[in-house]
Order: sequence, then C-alpha cells, then structure tokens
Amino acid sequence: MAQPDTDLRAEPASFRDPANRVYHRGDEVLRGLNERAAAEWRALAGSDFFTTLLTEGKVCGTVEAAPVPHGWAALLRHERIPFVSHPYEWSHTMLRDAALLHLEILRVALPAGFTTKDGSAYNLQWRGAQPVFIDVGSLTPVRYGEPWAGYRQFCQTLLYPLLLGAHLGLDVQPWLRARVDGIEPDQMRRLFAGGRRLLPGVFTHVHLHGAMQRGNARASTADVRAQLRAAGYSCELALATVRGLERLVRRLDRRPTVSHWIDYQRTCGYSADDRATKERFVSASLAAGPRARLALDLGANDGRYARVAAAHADYVVAVEQDPAVVDGLYRALRAEGERRILPLVMDLADPSPGGGWRGVERAAFVDRARADAVLALAVVHHLAIGRNVPLPEVVDWLCGFGAPGATLVLEFVHPEDPMVGRLLANKPDGLFPDYRRAEFERLLAARCRVAERLDLPTGTRTLYRAVVGG
Repeated sequence: MAQPDTDLRAEPASFRDPANRVYHRGDEVLRGLNERAAAEWRALAGSDFFTTLLTEGKVCGTVEAAPVPHGWAALLRHERIPFVSHPYEWSHTMLRDAALLHLEILRVALPAGFTTKDGSAYNLQWRGAQPVFIDVGSLTPVRYGEPWAGYRQFCQTLLYPLLLGAHLGLDVQPWLRARVDGIEPDQMRRLFAGGRRLLPGVFTHVHLHGAMQRGNARASTADVRAQLRAAGYSCELALATVRGLERLVRRLDRRPTVSHWIDYQRTCGYSADDRATKERFVSASLAAGPRARLALDLGANDGRYARVAAAHADYVVAVEQDPAVVDGLYRALRAEGERRILPLVMDLADPSPGGGWRGVERAAFVDRARADAVLALAVVHHLAIGRNVPLPEVVDWLCGFGAPGATLVLEFVHPEDPMVGRLLANKPDGLFPDYRRAEFERLLAARCRVAERLDLPTGTRTLYRAVVGG
C-alpha cells in the first residue's frame, strides 16, 4: 500500500521522465515507478541479460523496496554512487569508456526485447575508474518498428564530443558544460565542413543525421515511426547500428597532448627529500583523524597523493585542471583496476557551477564535495598569485570543502620559492603584499585548529595539518 512520502527528498536532476522519479531518504537512493514502469521493471528484473549486467557491476545495484510512496506503484532502491560527477568533468578516455558501456548495454538489451529511452551521458556514473549505468528507469521494452529513441542524445552528449577530441584535438569540457543537452548537429556540421566530412563517423552521424533532422522538422514523432515501420525498420537494423557505433567509438582515441603539467613531478622543483617528507606527512596527517568517507585531492596532478589518501579513505576524488593529465591518470587507474579513486577535470579557479533547469538540475561542485579530508598541496600559490584570487578567499574556500571536524592538509609555497618566482615574473611589482606565511597562518587559524606544521627540507614550502572548526 502506498505510504506518505514526507521523508523523501526529490532529486533535482530527475524530472524529465514522468514514469519514474529519483528520491533521497537519508543515504538511500530510491526511485518511484508508475504502474507501467513498475510492470516494465518486473519484466526487466526477470531477464537474464539484466541479471548478468548487475552481476558484472555494469548497472548500479537495484532491488525492489517498500513502503511504496504515495502516487507511485512501486519503489526501487539503488546502490549509492560514492560521488556524482558530470560529463564535462571527465577526460576523453573516460567519456569514450562511458559511451562504450552505454552501447554495450543497448547491444545486449535489444535481442532480449529491451532498449533505452534515451542516450544521455548523464545516465552513467563512476566507481573510481569503472563506469556504471545508473538510469535503470531508461530500460524499456522494444516497440516494433521504432528507432532507438536515445540516438540523438547519444550523439550530442557522447559521440560528438569524442569526434571533436579525436579528430580536432579539442578539449570538450567547456562545450558540454555550456549546454546540458550537448552539442547540436548544426554546430558540428560547421566544424566538419569540406574535407573533414570524410573523417570516420562524420558524414553518417553529423551530416546525414543533421539532414534527416531538418527533413523531418515538421513531421511528428508518430509520423517518423510510421515511416520507419513501413520501410521495414527492425531490431536487427537497430542492432547493426549499435555495433557500428561501437566500432567507431573504439577508434576515437586521442593522442596525448604536450602539457607542462604532464611532467610536473620532474619539473616542479621538489627534491627527493621533499617528496619523501611530504608523502610521510600526508599519510600521517590522514591517519591521525577518523577514516574519511570521502577525501578530496585538489590539484591532484598525476594522483601521487590521491593514492596515499586512498589508504585512509573509502573514496577519493582527484581534481586536476589539465585534461591530458587527468586522462593519463584515468588510464593508469583503469589498468590497476582502481575503484576508489575518481579523477576529474576541473579548473579550481572556475569550478563546475550549478546547471540545467533552475541551475540545480546539475549540482555545482561545491555542493557535491563536502569531504571528511581535503588535500590542497601546491595549490594556494596557483590560486592566489597565478589567478589573482585574494588569499583570504583562497583559505576560506579551501576550508569550506571540509565538513566539521574534517582533516585539511595544506601546503604554503613561500614567496622565495622558485615556482612563486615564475608566477610573479609576469605580474606587476607589489601586487601581492599579503602573500606571506604569517598571514596565511593567521587566516587558517581563524577557520581551523592548526594541529601540525612542517617545513620541507628545501625550506621554501610548509605543510599544515588542520581540523575544520576545531
């Protein structure tokens, strides 16, 4: 029997499909289903292909639950993903692996009589370096003669970004961040004119797709479906399309780009003693507090300290600005089978804002990233000097990521350090009079209890362990 739902909180990103809606209740992730969706779920749950996907971890764990909230016919309980990220925070290879998983699920679903209602990149999340399909409500029985309803979304949020990255070498994170629905075919058509039309996948999925959309602009969805049924469109043709997309996506690799940050561990000026001392300090600092449920490594570079943090946390989100560095880190974590470190592309001076409908459909990074442990190593000077962010705001912002009692491990790079000298070389004299260790310590002490301080052997960098609100 349906029960009052006063303890349920609706997920702002789940409203586009009226057949189901995602809710939160404490730490639980729940999904309400209407009568039709409930019947489809029970058919899906009894299918062999879906059971296999669940067992392999390719679809998020899902079971039927109770009590059923008022207004719904059934309730599902989903596995909780450790950290929700957005496609514009993923590297090229992450986006490609997410696309391949979506296509694999569709390929095994079609012969069993199921398809997906949509093809959005937002239907996928991550367990560390493993993609996982989360939109169980998108899986629905195939209707004879109908095309894959998710093709356009798949192109706009997954395939087109991959084409831009593989063929033009573009970092597509800003493109995806700008539009929640992805990149339109007309935009792609202008970028892939002339000889570029012949690049793999471009003519069929950009120009021909765009021409079909324009040709059917005045036709209703029912009219298009009727035309396809009359033309003999079948599940076999849909399956052939999916297999062709899989072959194409596998080819859309991107050659590593030259980047200063890729070789940062060699060029950053740390001595071997500095590195060893810093690693010991980070490990001891995290071990000094309770085990973290979530740890953030802000400015993670190649993930050296994210791996240290993983020994003291259930899950680590490693944030780095350079897409090529994140891609290299992701490939390494994937090869290791790492499921507890999630690498993300993000400029800390311009972090992901809220987006989509009313600005809350896709939550801002600061609203998702409340952590029990925060690493900000060699970050403060890049924000305060490299990006001209006032030092009080940098300290306040970094401390704000920690929940009350959280452990913060921060590094202050002194004005005399060669790296600061490089940053100051193109700045007017006297622009940063407050960038001093004493001022940094005063600001930090106003927000936290500073538990420990250690100068690195070279003498121009200091590490701090602090407790938020302590």
